[in-house]
Amino acid sequence: MDLSSAKNSDTDKLALCRRYFYLGFAFLPFLWAINAVWFFKEAFIRKPEYPEQAEVKKLVVMSGIGALICLTALITWMTIFANHRADWGELGDRLSFNIPTGSP
Repeated sequence: MDLSSAKNSDTDKLALCRRYFYLGFAFLPFLWAINAVWFFKEAFIRKPEYPEQAEVKKLVVMSGIGALICLTALITWMTIFANHRADWGELGDRLSFNIPTGSP
């Protein structure tokens, strides 16, 4: 969907933004990132004001915050797992798809 197209009304854009935001709760945080990037111009840079803009701004900000929280949690888990997998013994092996050989 081209957001700058005249065929798309502001109501349609708000509905799409809202749909991406709520689908992000289904453990799909990349949709939050897409929503924040895709609708950023609609929410903050577009010159003429329109009635749905306030809600689009709110959804874009919350999508960006949700995406950052999920990204931070993922990086934290990856760091902890990579550094302590060998110390966890069998649990670390069961959580690993590929068990690396050699010393950590």
